[in-house]
Amino acid sequence: MRQRSATRLLHALKSAGPQTAAAIGRRLGITSVAVRQHLARLEADGLVAFEDRAAGVGRPRRLWSLTGKGHARFPDSHSVLALDLIQNVGRVFGEAGLERLIAAREASSLQAYRSRLGGSGGLKQRVKRLAALRSEEGYMAEVAPAPGGGYLLSENHCPICVAAKACQGLCRSELALFRAALGPGVEVERQEHILAGARRCAYRIRPRPGR
Repeated sequence: MRQRSATRLLHALKSAGPQTAAAIGRRLGITSVAVRQHLARLEADGLVAFEDRAAGVGRPRRLWSLTGKGHARFPDSHSVLALDLIQNVGRVFGEAGLERLIAAREASSLQAYRSRLGGSGGLKQRVKRLAALRSEEGYMAEVAPAPGGGYLLSENHCPICVAAKACQGLCRSELALFRAALGPGVEVERQEHILAGARRCAYRIRPRPGR
């Protein structure tokens, strides 16, 4: 039971970023005391760390977050194999060959995405279907209203991060994939990027102006 609660806590920090013990408790439906006990054990294991931030008058807020070791609990899918394949494709076929491989992957994914997203339903429903599809692929995706209109698609984990670091064309391809899958009447803008140092990748999705 203790291990299960600790795993849920790690998932909460991965999904929502730095949080107070009280916020984690509300999210998981357990007491702040229980959360602090779990956090103490996870901190001893090097999986979480805290930062005290001033919050106006009164005591600072203690925000807990995952360490590098904590993030490593959410491993990249077949990262070693993917990295080896990318390096060898580049070595044997050059950059042009690697770009052809990325384009072929994008075309195949686009066909599958269009099939799953369909053309029916409003933008909200289609973005939700996209998030569900991405979660099936391991991206821990979720959708929320975006400030100023539209929707924010957040991906709290990147299962291909190791491969994407070695071949950033994969990230460029995924942005193009979202735009093509959602259609010309939809605007997709990447606002946060794991490879740029952000906690997650996040995309603002909204109807294209004038549509």
